[in-house]
Amino acid sequence: MNIKENISGKTIVITGSTSGIGFATALLLAKHGANIIGIGRSDSKCRRAEDSIRSSCKDPHVAYIIADLSSLKQVKELAKNIRQRLGNEKNGKIDVLINAAGTFTSWYVNTVDGFEMQFAVNYLAPFLLTNELMPLLKRAPAGRVITVSSGSHYRTAINWKDIMLRKHYNCLMAYKQSKLADVLFTMELNRRMGQMSTVRAFAADPGLVNTDIGFKGTSGIARWIWKIRRRSGTNPSVAAESIAFLSCEPSIQHSENIYWKDCKPLKPSRYSQRADAAQRLWEISKRMCARYMLDPASGYTNMSEE
Repeated sequence: MNIKENISGKTIVITGSTSGIGFATALLLAKHGANIIGIGRSDSKCRRAEDSIRSSCKDPHVAYIIADLSSLKQVKELAKNIRQRLGNEKNGKIDVLINAAGTFTSWYVNTVDGFEMQFAVNYLAPFLLTNELMPLLKRAPAGRVITVSSGSHYRTAINWKDIMLRKHYNCLMAYKQSKLADVLFTMELNRRMGQMSTVRAFAADPGLVNTDIGFKGTSGIARWIWKIRRRSGTNPSVAAESIAFLSCEPSIQHSENIYWKDCKPLKPSRYSQRADAAQRLWEISKRMCARYMLDPASGYTNMSEE
């Protein structure tokens, strides 16, 4: 695959792009001529990531925006900021949205909206951001939505009676459930958009990657386990190659395969292919995001069924 030929000049939004997989992807695509809009939570980390890309690439087109994706209000404001920036351009569009931001926490943390932190950042933020940016994705000849999931979604089910796991919190279960939700979201988005839509969604399985995710919001045995496990992980640049493939490979635009690893399709779990579960999660997610999605003055149409 010729990344440069297929990605040069395209506008790509990448969340979680100040470190790990997100940053490696932003750097790779910027080197091949993409226009990068990176998203990060920390002002200093955003500046550092942008400076690093500028020093590593020849004439890069890159800009970073600060947003805390655990807050639905900030996700909404982020989308508005992006729309305003690109709206100033002729035929402003987004070719690829890469939902790469992720978090892991050892203990139960409530977000400002009252949701469990991992569910909010790993799943609910991509759901809302994709919804809000869909009009710009539809303007692209071949729009892509890529959400970073995980092999941990296998052997997992949604706890419908207690999705936030408030009664019996288990940090690993919360992570696995959020990554399962990402696959269900990807499947349902494609169903609602239709097989011949100009926008296609994919879930990317990066495998075990050597990043710092296991050191953020963790302590004790969880932190120790990640310190051991990450040694066997691949460099983030390997995962970036797979995400770059999903971002620009022309032949997969109408592929029925939604789950990919190492540039190859892989069957997701049986549970993640359940249409009833995907539709049920979608409706619950809409209710969770309702106060931020229902904005008649915006002029944007949400991804609800006609």
